[in-house]
Amino acid sequence: MTATAEPVHTVDASRVVRDHLWMHFASHNGQDEADTPVIVRGEGAYLFDDKGKRYLDGLAGLFAVQVGHGREELAEAAARQMRTLPYFPLWGYAHPPAIELADRLAASAPGDLNRVFFTVSGGESVETAWKLARQYFKVIGKPTKHKAISRSMAYHGTSLGALSITGIPSAKAPFEPLVPSTIRVPNTNFYRATEHADDYEAYGLWAADRIEEAILFEGADTVAAVFLEPVQNTGGCFVPPPGYFQRVREICDRHDVLLISDEVICAFGRLGTAFGADRFGYQPDMITTAKGLTSGYAPLGAVMISDRIMEPFQRSNDMFMHGSTYGGHPVSCAVALANLDILEGEGLYQHVRDNEEAFRTTLSKLEDLPIVGEVRGAGFFWAVELVKDKNTRERFTDEESTRVLRNHVSRELFANGLYCRADDRAEPVIQFSPPLICGPEQFQEIEQIVRGALTSAWKLL
Repeated sequence: MTATAEPVHTVDASRVVRDHLWMHFASHNGQDEADTPVIVRGEGAYLFDDKGKRYLDGLAGLFAVQVGHGREELAEAAARQMRTLPYFPLWGYAHPPAIELADRLAASAPGDLNRVFFTVSGGESVETAWKLARQYFKVIGKPTKHKAISRSMAYHGTSLGALSITGIPSAKAPFEPLVPSTIRVPNTNFYRATEHADDYEAYGLWAADRIEEAILFEGADTVAAVFLEPVQNTGGCFVPPPGYFQRVREICDRHDVLLISDEVICAFGRLGTAFGADRFGYQPDMITTAKGLTSGYAPLGAVMISDRIMEPFQRSNDMFMHGSTYGGHPVSCAVALANLDILEGEGLYQHVRDNEEAFRTTLSKLEDLPIVGEVRGAGFFWAVELVKDKNTRERFTDEESTRVLRNHVSRELFANGLYCRADDRAEPVIQFSPPLICGPEQFQEIEQIVRGALTSAWKLL
């Protein structure tokens, strides 16, 4: 008789969490394992735990579940592919789901981004893009161009290369020394602007010009790429001011630096367009994606690559010495194709554009609370920044952030049926990124739950 694993639904969850499960980005010091939430089911915009309690998924899992939970079409697509070809690598071979998905992505990507390199995750997509940028310049005879520029507090992944590009000091410190040759420039947090604080567009151009300043300081012959999110996640949904990306494009062209649009969160409808570059009208040299490509139903990422970057590899014997076992997995590609069918067939990009203003207006009601400094974002990607004083924009102390945001607000939101993110890696913010199927009913539910949590939080300051 062959021993079989104990079915997950019969195990003592608190024992397994205590003895075996190492959760991601989670403190295990003094944790009461019995209180660890166990989510067992998703349906539409809602999640259900093992006790039957319902939660509004205000973060789309992790900025991923665009089409909502429980879509049978995606499960059926995975099952069909598993019966036909459950796995085969793309290492010098191809399979139909990857071929069809690459064709479809190339057709929808902006400009000449006609090549698709499949990965497994967003961080791997960023890692791939940096490696490709470095090798590209070697192939064309500019081997010293290898450095990467990114913005302060921007998150780009956890592998050593992507983490090196990441601009969050606290995320990097435990793993230093990291990959050298990464440089930080200011982000576009206009709420905290110290330059051109009365002129949004001038501030954006100032922030873009800091990229050129960094290129010149490092030496243009050493800089390979600039990594930018269309809307920066960490810090709370920093939207680019008018003209920002157009100025960055000019700077990159002037110094022969690749502009890489990190759209792991922003692509596939989060901003109401297929790609964030479409929303803000700029042309990248590469786009990194994951998350919404499959709505999180299967792990898959992709790097969209311009003809310019592919061309020297086609006319030389140079091989891009990079890949992974599961990059372009046939089941994941099949799920992605079915996911794109839903996004396009149900008009979810247009749905986001149609409902963006209603989402903003509903969240903006929270600005009557003394603890709310600003509501900002775009599409279905919004943040509420918290302050001690609305007039001076005084920040929380570290102790207050822990006590008020993490220990109170975060717990209150979840206890009252809302799953979202309360984050203080930069400023204390609450972030919302619900499934794209949501509408005014869910927006109002979010506002009411957040209002209750913030009203009680103010009393703790």
